[in-house]
Amino acid sequence: ATYHIKLTRKITPLADLKSLYKLYRFLKKEKPLIVHTHTPKAGIVGMAAAYFAKVPLRLHTVAGLPLMEAKGIKRKILNTVEVLTYKCASNVYPNSKGLYDFIISEKFAKPIKLKILGKGSSNGIDTTYFDPALFTKDILDAKKASFGIAQNNFVFVFVGRLVKDKGINEMVASFQAIQKKHPKTTLLLVGPFENDLNPLQDKTTKAIESNSNIIHTGYQEDVRPFLAMSNVLVFPSYREGFPNVVLQAAAMGLPSIVSDINGCNEIIEDGYNGIVIPVKNQQSLYKAMLKVIENKSLYELLQKNSRTSVTTNYERNNMWQLLLEEY
Repeated sequence: ATYHIKLTRKITPLADLKSLYKLYRFLKKEKPLIVHTHTPKAGIVGMAAAYFAKVPLRLHTVAGLPLMEAKGIKRKILNTVEVLTYKCASNVYPNSKGLYDFIISEKFAKPIKLKILGKGSSNGIDTTYFDPALFTKDILDAKKASFGIAQNNFVFVFVGRLVKDKGINEMVASFQAIQKKHPKTTLLLVGPFENDLNPLQDKTTKAIESNSNIIHTGYQEDVRPFLAMSNVLVFPSYREGFPNVVLQAAAMGLPSIVSDINGCNEIIEDGYNGIVIPVKNQQSLYKAMLKVIENKSLYELLQKNSRTSVTTNYERNNMWQLLLEEY
């Protein structure tokens, strides 16, 4: 059964207090043994409500911190919210080593309250679902044709929200430079714009709209065909927890170009199953994209190792077992 309480993603104190009170009343009535929250907003509302309702076990998973890119008064507010969330929680689960270290360095919580489950991630990956063998060449050729992608083009793919913090500005600019040397390339963008929270530069949006080799699909319920018909995932994000899309791409046999941030640099080993580049560095991104096109032996090595890196470390059933044992 579900019980819906409305939450916002922005800083909305009055709306958040109303949600907290509604959840507190619900928890007092239901008297659960465990409350488990994910995301910063659900974390502060859920952990505070559970604390005041005297729920015995209050678990919070940390899967990315927007405050990492915040500055000034906003950063101070978000820091305070994070500290309060962890104080109200009985157990906190960073889903990557990088997040664990960041929480300790910022003194948000003491190590005794923190634990990483397995090798990281929140839910692992179902490698029977994310399996390239499920998609025949005929299926993929038809899918490419439906989006106007030439069959012999080298396809870079991005999956996620099209926002500044995902490195989209740098990615589009790098792709445009790549096109000058390698015209038979496509940039496939799978995900929605989010202009109200973290908009792209105008020139980036115009390039996406006008460049016939940049294909924007919008939000897609099933990303597997788009990964299957691509060659490389490009994911130059500024901050992450433990990004599912990098796991999904690797499970589909795709090497990834990722920024050197927590989560990404734990899934991708530079030169083994992908390339790790400095964050917010357009020149490094361009060079990495160029390298996977021009160095065929390197590309084949990265591709060969990609799926194995996930099946070995991040199988979903293993993560569920660890979570079950924790419960």
